[in-house]
Amino acid sequence: MTVLGLNANHGDSAACLLVDGRLVAAAEEERFRRIKHWAGLPTQAIEYCLREAGLTIHDLDHIAVNRRPRANNWRRLAFVLKHRPDPRLMWQKVRNIRSVSSAKQALEDYYGATLRATSHHIEHHHAHLASAFMVSRFDEAACLSVDGFGDFASTAFGFGRGGTIEIGDRIYFPHSLGILYSALTQFIGFPHYGDEYKVMGLAPYGEPRFVELLREVVSVDHDGRFRLNLRYFRHHTDNVSYSWNNCAPQVGKLYRAELSELLGPERDPKSRLEQRHKDLARSIQVVYEETFFSLLNALHRTYPTPNLALAGGCAMNSVANGKVYLRTPFRRMYLPAAAGDAGGAIGAAAVVHAQLSKSRGRSATELSAYLGPEFASGDIETLLHSRNINGSADEFNVALVTDTAELCTRTAAAIADGQVVGWFQGRMEWGPRALGNRSILGDPRRADMKDILNAKIKRRESFRPFAPSILREAVSEWFEQDDDVPFMMQVFQIRESKRPLIPAVTHIDGSGRLQTVHRATNPLYYELISTFHTMTSVPMVLNTSFNENEPVVCRPEEALDCFLRTRMDLLVLGHWLVQRRA
Repeated sequence: MTVLGLNANHGDSAACLLVDGRLVAAAEEERFRRIKHWAGLPTQAIEYCLREAGLTIHDLDHIAVNRRPRANNWRRLAFVLKHRPDPRLMWQKVRNIRSVSSAKQALEDYYGATLRATSHHIEHHHAHLASAFMVSRFDEAACLSVDGFGDFASTAFGFGRGGTIEIGDRIYFPHSLGILYSALTQFIGFPHYGDEYKVMGLAPYGEPRFVELLREVVSVDHDGRFRLNLRYFRHHTDNVSYSWNNCAPQVGKLYRAELSELLGPERDPKSRLEQRHKDLARSIQVVYEETFFSLLNALHRTYPTPNLALAGGCAMNSVANGKVYLRTPFRRMYLPAAAGDAGGAIGAAAVVHAQLSKSRGRSATELSAYLGPEFASGDIETLLHSRNINGSADEFNVALVTDTAELCTRTAAAIADGQVVGWFQGRMEWGPRALGNRSILGDPRRADMKDILNAKIKRRESFRPFAPSILREAVSEWFEQDDDVPFMMQVFQIRESKRPLIPAVTHIDGSGRLQTVHRATNPLYYELISTFHTMTSVPMVLNTSFNENEPVVCRPEEALDCFLRTRMDLLVLGHWLVQRRA
């Protein structure tokens, strides 16, 4: 049985493919289109998944979409009758619902053929929950999905057992923890879709002096549920613009002028960041965490299990995720590599497979995040020749190093020498994080490495931190908590005695957003870090995404282009080393 999973006509459009319950491939459309968070029908991601499986669109048995347009229709109607939203806002919503509901028709139009596959629409939060629980190793777990909105809900509480998930309760439109965070992100002067991570990175530089005021904006009930004070928001009544069709997604202003009356003036995106903005960031993170942990503790009271499966766009808040064991009774947690809307493609496909398979079992466990395209050494050699890189003796040293130990030794030595290394290996990562196959690497011991990276390559806000990739067995020695974090989705406190040793990956509050690296899932990256460990006694490297204000690179030519237009020192493309001469 073949199931194509889709997140379509929404931000982070993506596709995945299940073949007899095995996850064969998954990729976000942005990696092919080279437009961040691209929204629309993910045709290039679909084509990749089919190629990886050796199939055509006509071989598909089922198509699963992570939206069910008719879900919660009675609640929609009741809301419209009560609040009388702007007709233009209603028309926007109707158009998006139509585009989602006609995904199979859109594919038939694209391919110019009738497809035999059966189309399935899985409710948005059911797909989110499945994207975590159905690929975890848990036999049973409490499940929570928290995001902006999907199918007229922002939050879903449930319980997973075996191959099924039962949703016990939801929080519906217009109340949303994701909208709260996004609105304050805009207010602080970060206007682009997906900018919430900037607020999270800015927060440690501030003081929580706006917390009491923000409690006027969102309130938490005794049962853990929350409500927005709608006088500060306009997403539910005004003509807030949303762009989801074949473009970089855009969302109009979510807050009203009353928010400025409460918190002071909003920040112009072009103006410099002041301490007040840092304090606002810290305050919204504190209030977010209070609300989030209230949800989790209420979830545990309903489903008293030590296991938690967490998904939804808000599950990308790695700072809060790192405190789950400290602030709730949960003791084991699974966060998927793509917790946001892209991951709903896997969740939708997993639900359909579980519902239709004779065994009624769950889909195969997602063993790693390396589900994207990979490229042969011959392809890389052809690229280097076509760009005349091999012949540029005055500018580059180029070498083919077929011995893996030598490759890791030369790369680790370059990192230890303070060089910035582009590392392009194997299959591209699924999800927003670079996890050692499409990464830029540096020495975590260098206090100036953050400034070097920002000057040479990233050209981004100076407050944003860089992450450590650490050998799994070394976590307890270097961090105050010991857990497996394979997808870089949690922030832990670094042990105080270790912070001076790794200043480049230690945030201002002593924390680090770690990625645990296993020999079984990424043997080459593991060997590289092990070699660096032998050289330096530090079992980690600094890891940031291989890009320059663009989506993470997918193809070798994109990695080479990024290397050439920046001041990176060394590019490792598979077994090819391209060294920039001094």
